[in-house]
Amino acid sequence: MTSRTPRMRRVRRLVRGSTHRGATPKVVALGGGMGLSASLAALRRITRDLTAVVTVADDGGSSGRLRDELGVLPPGDLRKALAALCGDDDWGQTWARVIQHRFISGGELHDHAVGNLLIVALWEQLGDHVQALDLVGKLLGAHGRVLPMSAVPLELQALVKGHDPDRPDEISTVRGQATVALTPGEVQSVHVVPEDPPAVPEVVEAVRDADWVVLGPGSWFSSVIPHLLVPQLREALEETKARKVLSLNLAPQPGETDGFSPQRHLEVLARHAPKLAFDVVLADQDAVPDREGLTGVAKELFGSEVELAAVAAQGEASRGAPGGGSPRHDPELLAAAYDRIFRMHGRIGPWR
Repeated sequence: MTSRTPRMRRVRRLVRGSTHRGATPKVVALGGGMGLSASLAALRRITRDLTAVVTVADDGGSSGRLRDELGVLPPGDLRKALAALCGDDDWGQTWARVIQHRFISGGELHDHAVGNLLIVALWEQLGDHVQALDLVGKLLGAHGRVLPMSAVPLELQALVKGHDPDRPDEISTVRGQATVALTPGEVQSVHVVPEDPPAVPEVVEAVRDADWVVLGPGSWFSSVIPHLLVPQLREALEETKARKVLSLNLAPQPGETDGFSPQRHLEVLARHAPKLAFDVVLADQDAVPDREGLTGVAKELFGSEVELAAVAAQGEASRGAPGGGSPRHDPELLAAAYDRIFRMHGRIGPWR
């Protein structure tokens, strides 16, 4: 493999330049967890008008404990999105580390993240999810806005084939995002409880007013598809005049999408939102063994083009996630890919 150093220099020049040329597009990014964080770390480099929409079905770890004890929205994915929007200066990086810091103790504070406690405290003080998150973003100097997709905590439920390894052909209902994400079986479909949760009004407004909407990457059944299970949000995504990008993962997720091809990811998403169309499907060039097959499925299901680009981190950076080993997006390469898509697909004149 050739060195990426010259390419990275070109990418940095491109990304730096794109933030200084006139107005930038209004972009809404939807997802959850590390996938959404990767998208936001890239998008904040190329637009000054960025809104993150975050799933609220997490029931594990610190978020799950706070949700159970206080009846609040799970704050963890919201915290991760805020951290991803922090700038690269000392202020931004210091606050990103602070809100991501987890306590280690033998008591009740063990494994709670500072940012989770801060967000929940402001929710209790202000009584308003959106206002509290905007205030946290202001404190952090976040390069964008973070919103929950719904104002009520959701339970994710999945129909899974072979969740019990001793009964590989049995289809059972699996409850809870953390359990769905780690199931050894094959997820057939997902839904949320309550079945018709209300969307946050600011989310619907942002989607309808956007220039571009980005869905994914992320845990397919537990972070990406749940956005399509909120009726008002799904309708806004179907009806918005914004152009839309579906950003695929670098690899199948063990358990949740183990063995899935890129085409299979598109097929299961289309089953959950058959009316939804995309302008572009973005995938890493090394993660698509059957380019012709992906192009055909994307066109058939979503009427979309496929853009292949080098967006994966290389070497040690690709193993930077806790636990190591998982492929990761390079924020500058992903930023360059998004920037190219925004400029090449349907832009007419300057942004607003």
